[in-house]
Amino acid sequence: MNIALNVLLFMHIVSIAMVFGIWVANFKRAVVVPGQFHAALLAVITGFALYFINMSQGLQLNHMLIGIKMVLALIVCVAAFVGQKKYKDAHLAARPEAGRNIALAHTVGGLALINIGIAVFM
Repeated sequence: MNIALNVLLFMHIVSIAMVFGIWVANFKRAVVVPGQFHAALLAVITGFALYFINMSQGLQLNHMLIGIKMVLALIVCVAAFVGQKKYKDAHLAARPEAGRNIALAHTVGGLALINIGIAVFM
């Protein structure tokens, strides 16, 4: 079980780092690319898996902190989904400038950064 937890934790850390890293890489362009949505979805799935495995082992967890992180992660995932749909639609219409959405792009990256901060400092 320890190996499974470590693999899930590794995947969770890498996925949230991808969301943040892609945001930083596309900061000036202000777009949400499909990779951000996939990474955010992986972060949500692995986060829930880690939570339920730790609960099944009887560990004492800070449920309020985990609940806040889960809500933020779900908001990031939804915003990334909407942003990547706009990005894909704009590229299908051969108008890449229409895929720009400053609010969605910075919501995804900013909330991912806040979620990382909560994980590190709390």
